[in-house]
Amino acid sequence: MHIGTIQLENNLLLAPMAGVTDRPFRQLCRKLGAGMAVSEMVSANSTLWGTKKTIKRLDFTGEPGPISVQILGADPRMMAEAARINVGHGAQIIDINMGCPAKKVCKVAAGSALLQNEALVADILKEVVEAVDVPVTLKIRTGWSRAEKNALKIARIAEDAGIQALAIHGRTRECGFSGQAEHQTIHEIKQQIGIPVIANGDINSPETAQQVLNDTGADGIMIGRAAQGRPWIFREIAHYLNTGEKLAPATPEWIRETLKGHLQNLYAFYGEYLGIRVARKHIAWYSKTLPGSALFRNNVNNSNTAEEQLSMIDDFFDQLIINKGMAA
Repeated sequence: MHIGTIQLENNLLLAPMAGVTDRPFRQLCRKLGAGMAVSEMVSANSTLWGTKKTIKRLDFTGEPGPISVQILGADPRMMAEAARINVGHGAQIIDINMGCPAKKVCKVAAGSALLQNEALVADILKEVVEAVDVPVTLKIRTGWSRAEKNALKIARIAEDAGIQALAIHGRTRECGFSGQAEHQTIHEIKQQIGIPVIANGDINSPETAQQVLNDTGADGIMIGRAAQGRPWIFREIAHYLNTGEKLAPATPEWIRETLKGHLQNLYAFYGEYLGIRVARKHIAWYSKTLPGSALFRNNVNNSNTAEEQLSMIDDFFDQLIINKGMAA
């Protein structure tokens, strides 16, 4: 799969998720099979660029390319400047957020709220594309509401503006994350435009990945929430798409080592104090489907040192392995 002149390793992409797709998580997903991992969204508001949070979001040290950075805003000139600044920090692809359904984003007319103003969409896309010499991509939803589904119009505007790839979440802003994502709209858009189309929404297994590709004709798929606590979903899907066979389930031993490696990178990236707090949600995601995880998560949420967290993880997985052996 190509985005402009950039060739990806495959057509499996990690979706941008605020508070989730930091550098350690992006690196892990790339290692486990994602062809590209998009950053957390970065505000186009220049007053925020010097904050610790934004500085962390612009740290790509040791990260494999292509580096894709998502920007968020509603002012064309500010978005263009944000694109230039991010390219200066190492971004090789600029992604524009017109899909976020969060109220705090939509109330400032950004994210998916922009879908209500097609003229402004065109202005933003034109300004950003002209501002940088790297490919610009766009992420949208199917519309603002069920009564206002205009994704096809937005897709045509995007192609005319020079957007190099379009990711579409199969829900409206009104839907949030409720109900089931629909893929018919993505299929219709794919038939009408010539740029790569990436399908997003409810892709949580190798089988659903294959089905979505079949149903939409999309060039690639983008996975978000299903990768939380299961970053190896990318290699599972890649193997299934290539061979038609499913990989053996990840063992408790392998999950433990993957989790501990992830946490070590979090501690190094954020420092121990913040790292152990960021780690808590990841530990919860990794363990949520495992026996005895409720008590384990409660204990982890009360941990205050990296050593304590890692020790709890060892104890929890040791017990899982013992119970597995007894059941065999």
